[in-house]
Amino acid sequence: MKRWYIVQVFTGYEDLVRIDLEKRIVEEDMQELFGEVIVPTGSIVNGFSADAATQKEKIFPGYVLVNMEDSSEGRRVVLSVPRVSRFLGGASPMPLKDDEFARISSQMKGEISLAREQSSFVIGNEVHVNQGPFAGFLGIIEQIDEEHERLTVMVSIFGRLTPIEIGFDQVDRS
Repeated sequence: MKRWYIVQVFTGYEDLVRIDLEKRIVEEDMQELFGEVIVPTGSIVNGFSADAATQKEKIFPGYVLVNMEDSSEGRRVVLSVPRVSRFLGGASPMPLKDDEFARISSQMKGEISLAREQSSFVIGNEVHVNQGPFAGFLGIIEQIDEEHERLTVMVSIFGRLTPIEIGFDQVDRS
């Protein structure tokens, strides 16, 4: 019986791994052991308004789903593909439960909307640094990098305003 398994791959190479694995399955004539190989992607909504832009993004970067029968030959074929790290579950991979795959599938079909979390940081606002070497400093937000979740904050070091780059999780809003 074919079940869905999660395979960890090098991030950014998910589509290439899918193509290589599909070729390898055909080359080794193992189509009876395998079903689909998918890279879970979904529509991400940027913002919360009705006219907000949507774009396709990988739901789980660095992972590929493989529908296959659990056998040593099948695992060997998958693990022999370049840029494949491992199966989730180690030596005896655990298949996805039906409800887990149904949730992933509905995200891919757009039935469950994924919204990228919007930060509440505003340029010019004051923040308190709570982690790292600058913990305890007060600063003013100079730049916001939503994509990488980083802030450029101006803090006073020895009486001079100096820019530091820190993560969203390293500051408290004052």
